[in-house]
Amino acid sequence: MQRSRPRFGPVMFFTLAGTFGTYLVFAAVQGEYGLFNRIQIEADAAQLRAERDRLAAELAEIENRTHRMSDAFLDLDLLDQQARDVLGLIRPDEILLR
Repeated sequence: MQRSRPRFGPVMFFTLAGTFGTYLVFAAVQGEYGLFNRIQIEADAAQLRAERDRLAAELAEIENRTHRMSDAFLDLDLLDQQARDVLGLIRPDEILLR
């Protein structure tokens, strides 16, 4: 009776291939450029785009007010409002309630 020796070559090959495949899947999900980090980066990008849009709207409003206060185009209502807000001025015929 002849005893055959177990062959470790194919077992080692599949073990190493399985380990390498597991590592690649882990890196694809959890790695530096993995799926979870990509989702986080996309969420951060969406938040930054929203902030950019908000700041652009705020800048447009500031530019509009600056234009309305310029020498070329003077909005008297805005000038009156700014004088009241900044300097605390009131007209003589007004009553101030606090």
